[in-house]
Amino acid sequence: MNEELIPLQVVKNEKTSRFELEVDNYIAFIDYKQEGDIIKLIHTEVPEELGGRGVASALVEKTLTYLEENKNSLFPYCPYVFAYIKKHPEWKRIVNSKFPNYDKL
Repeated sequence: MNEELIPLQVVKNEKTSRFELEVDNYIAFIDYKQEGDIIKLIHTEVPEELGGRGVASALVEKTLTYLEENKNSLFPYCPYVFAYIKKHPEWKRIVNSKFPNYDKL
């Protein structure tokens, strides 16, 4: 992870249903839906001004850490989050086994 991003904290914004990471006054986010302890990550977006700095992967990693620390399980519907977990299979541990593409991770 880019060293400048390590100290930043992801915020679960329940009003907007987004996990947010503020970098240089820009907000990168992942839209989510929550059903009980299951979090469905839907869409990841990073402002183009932050492109090429590893913000998307840092946002995903920090969000997954947040979910694990808060005992949530995950449905990674967002293609970027899905690809991240596929590349980092240790995170499959928090994916709910009922996720439709669980066997593809």
